[in-house]
Amino acid sequence: MEEKYKQQPSNCLKVVLFGPESTGKTTLSRQLARYYSSVWVPEYAREYLQNKWNNERKTCEPKDLLPIAEGQMRFENELSKKTDSVLICDTDLLETKVYSEAYYLGSCDPILEKHALENTYDLYFLTYIDTPWEADDLRDKPEHRMEMFQAFQNTLKKYNRPYILLKGDKKERLKKAIRCIDELLKKKNNVYR
Repeated sequence: MEEKYKQQPSNCLKVVLFGPESTGKTTLSRQLARYYSSVWVPEYAREYLQNKWNNERKTCEPKDLLPIAEGQMRFENELSKKTDSVLICDTDLLETKVYSEAYYLGSCDPILEKHALENTYDLYFLTYIDTPWEADDLRDKPEHRMEMFQAFQNTLKKYNRPYILLKGDKKERLKKAIRCIDELLKKKNNVYR
């Protein structure tokens, strides 16, 4: 049963865009996948929750988090088979855990938490809140951006995840991210020689 939340082994480098909503994660994910002629894993929660909003006019509830986690891992596991270089993940289960704790009184489903902590990635890019807020049907609480950023950063520190802070405009972020990924790819290639 829990297999559907588990990360499958792969040969690619896995990078996660991590941070509050409306901080440029999807834009940068697409740019990086294009740059590396690779694939990116979209955020399943956006599709799931937009459908829920369109059909029921309801927002996310705690009962939605496990289906979101299942869909996210299905996307990631399928797409990780399509590259042997770098997989760009628009999000991961650790991000879902942060939102669960922020929105639902500090709680997180034990299954989600277990897999959020067990799944591993080579690098996280923590996106700062210096991008303009873009409202949509799903985004809320623009006045809490700093609190959410701190929750994301604290989570990366608490669980000792390797991360790089990305600030600045789109070009600056892309340039820094490429430099960091190139370094990781170089290390990975040296290991396999």
